[in-house]
Amino acid sequence: MAQVGFIGLGNMGGPMAINLLKAGHQVCVFDLNPEAVATLEASGATKATVVSDVCREADYVISMLPAGKHVRAVYTGDDGLINYLSKNTQVIDCSTIDAESAQFVGNKLAESGISFVDAPVSGGVAGAAAGTLTFIVGGNKADFERAHVVLTNMGKNIFHAGDIGAGQVAKICNNMLLSILMAGTSEALQMGVDHGLDPKVLSEIMLNSSGRNWTLELYNPCPDVLENVPSSNGYKPGFMVDLMAKDLGLAMQSAQQTNSATPMGALAKNLYNLMQNQGKGSEDFSAIFKLYSEK
Repeated sequence: MAQVGFIGLGNMGGPMAINLLKAGHQVCVFDLNPEAVATLEASGATKATVVSDVCREADYVISMLPAGKHVRAVYTGDDGLINYLSKNTQVIDCSTIDAESAQFVGNKLAESGISFVDAPVSGGVAGAAAGTLTFIVGGNKADFERAHVVLTNMGKNIFHAGDIGAGQVAKICNNMLLSILMAGTSEALQMGVDHGLDPKVLSEIMLNSSGRNWTLELYNPCPDVLENVPSSNGYKPGFMVDLMAKDLGLAMQSAQQTNSATPMGALAKNLYNLMQNQGKGSEDFSAIFKLYSEK
């Protein structure tokens, strides 16, 4: 079993760290939210008083942070962890950030002889709790194989996407598609409801037809079609509109860099920005259904 430092205990990071404890690892945690830290302490983790404490004797340091600027600051900023990490420690950043930030941090750590991979996740809060996340890893093959050892305790599917930064690109491609599917599924369901169809029946029809997709089958945006999904719980908890809007911003930034055509992605971004402007940023991203259902 490994000694793991874990930074960032939010909706995703907290359950991930708990799964590491369940697997038998020694986990030292840091978060700015004392309640989140207390929850992990109650599960058997030790508390880092300052962020650099997570580096002590750590085989792995895992981070789950909001944005690229936070990852840069934690690892390479003034008094960053680059000054405390051992060359025997591997850094695994599971944040969803821009590829350039992942590459910057990875290159800086490499200059100090420290292994780094970017490993953003897919699967949502439920997947984090169940230990069934998908990890999309960027880094060299040897570093991927080393990270794989501990990632299997938090996830079910671990993919090697390519070099550092490739994990981030693959993740934002996936989330751009997810946002498009959620918007389209919501639109189709509401049109059926407007014509008097039962959304449960319509969902079953589409699930057995060519419209079948993940959002329809496992994360239906129409309330009371599925149990235990955010739409049937007031669109909470889940993957917030604010986070989807952030990821779509990263997708549009990436598209500009390669002159990629992303008209559907741009439309989805506009729709999620509209939801933010309506004060729905803290709701689950499936709440886009309400753009069509609220007349």
